[in-house]
Amino acid sequence: MWEFLTDPAVLGLVLSPLYLGLIGLCVGSFLNVVIYRTPVILHHEWLGECAEQLGRQDEVRQYTGLDAAATERLAQAAKPMGEALERQGPFSLVRPRSRCPHCGHQLRWHENLPLIGWLRLRGKCASCQAPISPRYPFVELLTGLLFAGIAWRLGPQPAVLLYCGFAATLVALAGIDWDTTLLPDQLNGPLLWFGLVAAWMGWIPVSLSSAMLGAVAGYLSLWTIYWAYKLLFNKEGMGYGDFKLLAALGVWLGWQMLIPVALIASVIGAIVGLGLKFSGGLREGRYVPFGPFLAGGGLTVLLIGTGEVSRWLGLTAL
Repeated sequence: MWEFLTDPAVLGLVLSPLYLGLIGLCVGSFLNVVIYRTPVILHHEWLGECAEQLGRQDEVRQYTGLDAAATERLAQAAKPMGEALERQGPFSLVRPRSRCPHCGHQLRWHENLPLIGWLRLRGKCASCQAPISPRYPFVELLTGLLFAGIAWRLGPQPAVLLYCGFAATLVALAGIDWDTTLLPDQLNGPLLWFGLVAAWMGWIPVSLSSAMLGAVAGYLSLWTIYWAYKLLFNKEGMGYGDFKLLAALGVWLGWQMLIPVALIASVIGAIVGLGLKFSGGLREGRYVPFGPFLAGGGLTVLLIGTGEVSRWLGLTAL
């Protein structure tokens, strides 16, 4: 079986741009679920913890200085919230099954087919005819193209699968950050640590020293900018998730790619931000999250090729 799986002809087929592009469409369908449900799961957890903490009246009195009557009111106010969350039942990436948010229609298997399902439905719910966001097929198509592009760039080698996982995680993080300005540790952390393990084991063409330096330099560079901006303007310019994301990009691409990634992200972010501002798409008091542009910068460097970018910048090989 192992000889069959490692046969060059089999690897050439399985790791071909066409085959991985089709796999990417399916992965993109799942990423839509991850993008939508991960923030919901996190908020459920946070609200549940909040209700639990407010119910601990002794601790609330100890750390806030409120009197017994005030802590009792807080506990009673939080109790219905906790009970409501419990009544909702389990909510995860796989349960309950996908359904229309407007009428509750449970999607059939063929309605969930990547791209085809949305096209067959003409972008509308089969039950209530409510519009289905075109972002769903966009994420599926984007992921498919990324998988195909990575296969084309790297050729039939096992590292292709690892970088496809890297790209899929970046797509999920970008979508979540765009919607909620959150970059969850549940995705950021594994992305960074698995990249370090892959570099250590020699599974990716980045040395362990370059990956470790990329993690440190990526995190500290944005951390420094964050605190400088906060001291100068007395407000936050980005979140800690951005530090962790750039650190992960430094691991997977090498420390030499941090500047190209940051430059690409800054240019694209500035263009999109100005476009939203002048078009009225940027709501008052909101800002454009930086995570999607960091992810875009990392994917751009990956698809161009770290070796090619190094040559352009006159850097030594990774």
